[in-house]
Amino acid sequence: MDFAWFLPLLGFALITCGTPGPNNMLLTAAGANLGFRASMPTLVAVVSGLNLIMLATALGLGVVFASQPMLHQGLRIIGSGYLLWLAWKLARAGEPGERRVSEMPRWHQAAFLQLLNPKGWFMALSAVGGFTLADSSYWPSAIVVLATFFAMGLITGAFWVLFGAQVRRLIRTAQGWQRFNLCMGLLTAACVVMVWM
Repeated sequence: MDFAWFLPLLGFALITCGTPGPNNMLLTAAGANLGFRASMPTLVAVVSGLNLIMLATALGLGVVFASQPMLHQGLRIIGSGYLLWLAWKLARAGEPGERRVSEMPRWHQAAFLQLLNPKGWFMALSAVGGFTLADSSYWPSAIVVLATFFAMGLITGAFWVLFGAQVRRLIRTAQGWQRFNLCMGLLTAACVVMVWM
């Protein structure tokens, strides 16, 4: 393992963790509705859930998943349904401080999202398949891959939460919150299109 191996891994982790998707829409909505500090459990749940998928992939689940097209199709169907439910929850969240903020998905729901998030599985399969090394270097390289994605997930996720927290400072009316939450819900629902591409 050297810098020439690590630099592309770092770039891949930055791009896949930092670009828009269901996780980052959820983190933005959490930051806006709950604030930065109160969104940290959601952030840790998202990143930990993703890392559990990557660990399962490294342990061999990725081979089973890749060889069984019906599993992949089932994940897409269930994942699409879960994303639409999550989008509904985000769109219905009320103003911060309102009782309806309870409509925001909780940390365990954010962690569960990873199991049904096709983008998360794609990341795991691509990272483990593309960046682990052979033979005796497999587990040391797999640990570096997992640690890199965990760190990059926390860093990029914190930026999305911070973006949401800054939005929180700009929105002043109930109507503004309705529009923002509806926008986050619609963007999350739009992620279903990515699942089927």
